[in-house]
Amino acid sequence: MTKTSRTMQSKSVVIDSPWQQLRALTSARIAIGRSGTSIPTHEMLAFQLDHAKAIDAVHCQLDTNTLVSELQDCPIISSTFLHPPFVTHSQSHDRFTYLQRPDLGRKLCRKDQALLTQYAISTCVDFDLSLVIADGLSSVAVQKHAIPFIQRLSIALKNDDYAWSCSPITIIKQGRVAAGDDIGQALKANMVLVIIGERPGLSSPDSMGLYLTWAPRRGTQDGQRNCISNIRQQGMSYDDACHKALYLAKQARHKQLSGVELKDHSVLTEQLSSAEPCLGQNNFLTHRQNQG
Repeated sequence: MTKTSRTMQSKSVVIDSPWQQLRALTSARIAIGRSGTSIPTHEMLAFQLDHAKAIDAVHCQLDTNTLVSELQDCPIISSTFLHPPFVTHSQSHDRFTYLQRPDLGRKLCRKDQALLTQYAISTCVDFDLSLVIADGLSSVAVQKHAIPFIQRLSIALKNDDYAWSCSPITIIKQGRVAAGDDIGQALKANMVLVIIGERPGLSSPDSMGLYLTWAPRRGTQDGQRNCISNIRQQGMSYDDACHKALYLAKQARHKQLSGVELKDHSVLTEQLSSAEPCLGQNNFLTHRQNQG
């Protein structure tokens, strides 16, 4: 059997799904076809590759030296966050403990907590915002997306009418979202914004998330936070994430709260602003239509 005939035979074995054209609209595993009672070989190999990337994202160590250098070498970031970044640790001292004991990843180690507390006492500054970078469950996401996002956030803070007072950026290794509460409380910041690597999916091993908390303190519940998720090339853009984060931060400062009581109307406000000339009695969201 020639190579050409073998190729034609292998192609005929794979039965394409009628939903094939929908694959262009999503990264989800749909319409992968079948070969007999199984899936095609190339789809199985792609699945195994994505699974390996997700595992690597969980176990890869955050390169804090490179991250600190990139933060300090960026002029707009260093002029917004004047003090060099702090590198801290949670109470999970290694990756195995971090994965087995989520509670320890939610707490800042006592040594670093004392360090940040002493810094806050020595500066005697009331910080509006504390920015925290945590490796979370995907250090790959933080390593890849944190700097571009912080650059845009720094520009937005500089251009805002309000003069934001920002504490030094704090990097925490083996950290979960709640560890930002300890950091914000130690620095006596009004609010904390945690940048963290999200749990990797089979099509998104590098997804980054943001969590905003007003009046951070140990014991804060998840319902008291606002979340912005799926920041990556195939998800939410840096600009959109920055716009949402600044909107929520300004609203949190104004209302002095965060979480379920603080709604994100940033996109809705833009849409209404751009569509304002078209608003009229035919708008089914704001007006009842005449019946019969």
